Amino acid sequence: MSRIQKERDRLLTVTARNVGLTATATTLLCLSIPGTLPLPLYLAAVVLLACLAYAQFQLTSLTHTTVWVAVIVVAGAAIILLNLLPATPLGASALSAVGMVGGASVASVAIPTVTSRGRVGLLICASVITLAAESATLILSGSQLAEPLLFTVAGWVALTATGVWLSRTVPRTLTRISTMSRAYRVERQASETEARRRQGARLLHDTVLATLTLLAHSGVGVSAGALREQAGEDAALLRQLRLGFTPDPTRSGDYKLKPVEESTLGNTLESVKQRFRRMGLEVNWHGSGQVLLPSDILDAFLLALGECLENVRRHSGVNEAHVTITDDETTVRAMVTDAGKGFDVSTIEHGRLGFTESIVARLRDVGGNARLFSSPGSGTTVVLEVPK
Repeated sequence: MSRIQKERDRLLTVTARNVGLTATATTLLCLSIPGTLPLPLYLAAVVLLACLAYAQFQLTSLTHTTVWVAVIVVAGAAIILLNLLPATPLGASALSAVGMVGGASVASVAIPTVTSRGRVGLLICASVITLAAESATLILSGSQLAEPLLFTVAGWVALTATGVWLSRTVPRTLTRISTMSRAYRVERQASETEARRRQGARLLHDTVLATLTLLAHSGVGVSAGALREQAGEDAALLRQLRLGFTPDPTRSGDYKLKPVEESTLGNTLESVKQRFRRMGLEVNWHGSGQVLLPSDILDAFLLALGECLENVRRHSGVNEAHVTITDDETTVRAMVTDAGKGFDVSTIEHGRLGFTESIVARLRDVGGNARLFSSPGSGTTVVLEVPK
């Protein structure tokens, strides 16, 4: 049996249980009205109602369904015939109890028995037995036939229609939900793949490609020792990636394998400063020296800051940059400024990894932002913002 069929059968039996138990409780209330039945017959009716309720509750187990349906029909017919024993016309409460048992409590088995031909046969037998017991009780007791029988027939028709509607609607609905779930999983996998691709592109841009660019320009402005050290760090990083590790932060010269929960910004700025000093760029820090940031935000902040300084080193034409760190109750800001040759901001290509991915997208991933200000001959300023 497929998962959809199991869910369908579970819903049908739960619905039948709820309808049946409600009707059984209503029947008990009707029979509990004083004068409806003599005390011995009332106690017998209570025992039969308890058996009926137990069988209705067991329907949801989805095992031995035929047995529990048979118990419900037999117990319901016995309760109906029990009203014959006083040998007097049935009162209003007794008529209500008979109609409720026949048209709702027993008729609830119509809901789960419409799913196969074998169960449809069981449904027909149950309805015939119930109507026969009710007709015999009403005729032999000299009571009016119309209202209880009409209620019983209407109950069986309505509950059968409910079972048919549920048995056809639920599989279609579950199939659509399953299709949507598969589409969502495919979309999520595609998003995760794209995120990994972008992360890998940022990693290569910030590490190996930066080193290869230095080599292509014969390491102009960088000492041979610093170039060898950076190349060695890139090689170590690539080895870790090949072994399945995810270095964090993922950049040459400043990465670790186990992120901490919270890190101090002041302790890591000095390492960035030393790294760029080896590469020929003097970084001057201003402003806050000790700011606590969660590790993921700190990593994104430092990587974006490092990329800004790398752009200064490579493109500004100067060997000095100023970084001003400020913070308030909610935000940490870094303003990276150089007095270099500057450029026209509108000339930045949308697909370039350096600013778009390694700075803007990286900060936005952690709820931050980046703004760029520059013009030819007037230097460049980049403002980085991340939440605390």
